Amino acid sequence: MQTIYHQLPADEVLQKLQATAEGLSTEEVNRRQEEYGLNKIPQPKSKTLLGIFFRQFLNPLIYVLIAAAIISATTGDITDAIFITFIIVFNAILGTYQEWRAENSAQALKDMVKVKCRVKRGGHILEIDSEALVPGDIVLLESGYKVPADMRLLEVKDLSVEEALLTGESVPVIKNTEQLNGGEDLALGDRLNMVFAATTVQKGRGTGIVTATAEHTQIGKIADSLRTTESEKPPLERRMESFSRKISIIVLVVCAILGVIGYFEGTSAKDIFFLMVAVGVSAIPEGLPVALTVALSIGTRRMARRNVIVRKLPAVEGLGSCTMIASDKTGTLTMDQQSVKKLYMPNGKSYDVTGEGYNGEGEIHDDGEKVTEIDGPLQKFLIASILSNEGILRKTEKGWEHSGDAVDVAFRALAYKIGKDPKYFQQQGKLKELIPYESERKFSAVFFEKENRLLFAMKGAVEVILKKLPAEKQQEINRVAEQMAADGYRVLALAGAEVVDTKIDNLHSLELLGLIGMIDPLRPEAREAVEECKRAGINVIMVTGDHPATALVIAKSLGIAEKPEDVATGAELSGTEGMPAKELAQKIKNKKVFARVAPLQKQKIVEAMKATGHFIAVTGDGANDAPALKSAHIGVAMGAGTDLAKEASSIIVTDNNFASIAAGVEEGRFTFDNLRKIIYMLLSTGAAELLSIALVIVLNMPLPFIAVQLLWLNLVTNGIQDIALSFEKGDFAVMNKPPRKPGESIFDRLMNTQIIVSGLVIAGVVFAAWHYMLLQGFDEKHARTIVVMLMVLMQNFHVLNCRSETKSIFKIPFSNNYVLIAGIALAQVVHISAAYIPVLNDTLQLEPIKLKEWLLLLPAAASIIGVMEIFKWWWRSREGKKEL
Repeated sequence: MQTIYHQLPADEVLQKLQATAEGLSTEEVNRRQEEYGLNKIPQPKSKTLLGIFFRQFLNPLIYVLIAAAIISATTGDITDAIFITFIIVFNAILGTYQEWRAENSAQALKDMVKVKCRVKRGGHILEIDSEALVPGDIVLLESGYKVPADMRLLEVKDLSVEEALLTGESVPVIKNTEQLNGGEDLALGDRLNMVFAATTVQKGRGTGIVTATAEHTQIGKIADSLRTTESEKPPLERRMESFSRKISIIVLVVCAILGVIGYFEGTSAKDIFFLMVAVGVSAIPEGLPVALTVALSIGTRRMARRNVIVRKLPAVEGLGSCTMIASDKTGTLTMDQQSVKKLYMPNGKSYDVTGEGYNGEGEIHDDGEKVTEIDGPLQKFLIASILSNEGILRKTEKGWEHSGDAVDVAFRALAYKIGKDPKYFQQQGKLKELIPYESERKFSAVFFEKENRLLFAMKGAVEVILKKLPAEKQQEINRVAEQMAADGYRVLALAGAEVVDTKIDNLHSLELLGLIGMIDPLRPEAREAVEECKRAGINVIMVTGDHPATALVIAKSLGIAEKPEDVATGAELSGTEGMPAKELAQKIKNKKVFARVAPLQKQKIVEAMKATGHFIAVTGDGANDAPALKSAHIGVAMGAGTDLAKEASSIIVTDNNFASIAAGVEEGRFTFDNLRKIIYMLLSTGAAELLSIALVIVLNMPLPFIAVQLLWLNLVTNGIQDIALSFEKGDFAVMNKPPRKPGESIFDRLMNTQIIVSGLVIAGVVFAAWHYMLLQGFDEKHARTIVVMLMVLMQNFHVLNCRSETKSIFKIPFSNNYVLIAGIALAQVVHISAAYIPVLNDTLQLEPIKLKEWLLLLPAAASIIGVMEIFKWWWRSREGKKEL
């Protein structure tokens, strides 16, 4: 049975671990190192450049292209084989470059706990590498040190620890050595007599005994869970896998049918084989892998400009597909900076404080009016708060600098907001003695002289300060404090008195100097970003380690939640560990806020939401968020977060801002729309080529294209234009539409219909031109040259149709995509040049055409625009939709 150290007294912990306060002997350390191993966190296996490169080939569409290249090579069509091989390798290089550039080294995880520490062994204090620690070691902690292992505290002096990476708490935790109840269900943030590996000592000193190392630590358990957690595939990847399988089957079936037809028409086996290769080349969109990679890469760059870094290309589109965002609170929705927002004076007057964060930008208001004159109560309050203060806040050429306790820094910001430097209030009294904050006392205090009087002031928890106030005042002050707490403030009290000596034990009747309401303020953009997500049909929930009351107030301010019933706590979820995901989903389906949750509880929440059919994006910055980030469909780590969180994510938000996530969703939807345009373009022209070939085979006519010409059309002329479609600016109306269903295919009714219609039109025009020229006795090579040019021209016009599936091309300004216009011109220049370049025109079996012929082809090619404009108008009328 696992020992629960936080519920044992300190002396019993020493006995359990067979240790003493003087530390382990060298022999015992060696024995335990053999038993427990090094204090190293389990790490994921690093990805190699070669491994990333070969992974680019694990795609059914690539398999088909490889097969086509092999077939072409074995039948002597070396040119075809070279074309296909080039496109496969080029796509792999592009994908590898993007993934490798964004990949974070797994070594960063190792560095989180590879630190030096001071340890007591055999009565001597030594400095060792934290990897050498064993359970039972006595470790000395100091301000600024990283905690090297999980420990039960034996001694503390003013010790506070920053545990946000494990618990999500925005405020450092004040530690003590008292025995606790609660067993394993006690939240990590409430285990005040424990410290955990990879957290940081903010101030004070302490001594602890190591209770767990390596994978047995809290952060180690999180890291270990990542190795057994399967990453979710983004929707685009799943959709393209499905598409590749379907097109492979279609190609095989069509080739077989046309091969049988050719056999019964008396075609030789060799010619049938070459025919099937030509059909396969026309049906397979060879340029699709490169076009998709380029489109995702462009989406990646656009996201980067909006502070969203993509580690895995498919995640670009995946973020745009999410139906739910489970957001952390601290630092994502809030600024992670404690700010004084409310002051209550003993005369009943209240002040509102503007401005957020660790800076002096803001004002103190009295009934909406800026306070410029400092009255008696406010002056006494400010003098006491600045003198009993160890924080630092100053303005430099580079901006505001701060250090020290968050509360002390927030008080110093008040001085600037009244128009004074903190030094002004420090000079109002002569410091005699400063009593720093200690967790056992829950207050800090100061003795100082002013005008030949000895004064005392203390600030701290309301319940502690109340006991020092006159009994008749306590009830009213407590009522005000409770009201402020209900409004979501963290409430502190400040009290003082004139004294005769510096003996604090003699102080029993103090005067209230003021109540302070503090809050970690919302990011200014957060509420609008949440609203934007809601308009886009995305559910936003909050998952945090903070107190439920604080979380609810923030959630109300953001429009995420409305009432206490919307909140679920970690304690309420403590009995659901073995509950199936679908059953847990029913239990929490109406909850909007999850507060005081443990790391694995957050992962369970994600799994439950997935079980309800949500495509979920999860944000986080701490190591505690890593399992949930990896379990989510899209893991979104914060740029200022831990390396473990980044390693588990597919997207990193550099400015830690929820508004950037909303921007990422928008860019993801833009990218998906552009991907649809590319697929529409490639498949409609591919279908046209296939249909025109099928028609001439059925009618026993010569082929209008040879295989290498089809490759030229698909990879070069068409390839230039479909890549140019990737640069199309997005339609901002996408954020007013609901998200796509996670299982929804790319090929919806609109996509299928427009591919069929445009494919039939292009095939019809091409076949008519081919049939006419054969009847007129055109030389077959010249006729084929004209048909290939006609197909290029139809691609040039049709790509304009593909800019929008429902909007008229005449309503889309060219300024939305100058790259496309250049691409159309380039495709024409490249193809015309190919007819004149000796080696290339022999390979492609092309010859120059006359200007007159080219001009006659223009109106025939432009017919695709007229037909598709009519189709779009019909579709909008049928669906009852307006043209946006």
